[in-house]
Amino acid sequence: MLKGFRDFILRGNVVDLAVAVIIGGAFGAVVTALTNNILMQFIAAIIKKPDFSKVVFDLNGTPIQYGSFLNAVINFLIVAGVVYFFVVVPLNYLLAKVKKPAEVVAPTTKPCPECLSDVPIAARRCKFCTSQLA
Repeated sequence: MLKGFRDFILRGNVVDLAVAVIIGGAFGAVVTALTNNILMQFIAAIIKKPDFSKVVFDLNGTPIQYGSFLNAVINFLIVAGVVYFFVVVPLNYLLAKVKKPAEVVAPTTKPCPECLSDVPIAARRCKFCTSQLA
């Protein structure tokens, strides 16, 4: 039982996943700090509201706090933009540079015009229906 557990833990997928979670958490903290401390401050300076969470309106005496929702939407859009432009785009660029073009493989078979079975290119007669091939 312990050997199976050891094999499971030392398998590449589990270790890769653990590293991804740890790096993702650290990267999330960096992106959150960038969003809250820099980008949201620029938005606050432009709109002259330091925090949207205090923005409410009353509906029949009940406060509707749509400012918190605006904060969450803006934070999401900023985080998504940062992740896309600073992680996805550079990674796609690097993968495109590393990726080798696919080799073009010449076909080795052709379809029979009568029975539509695949026969070798050099064949003169179909092995399935015995019709003459051009």
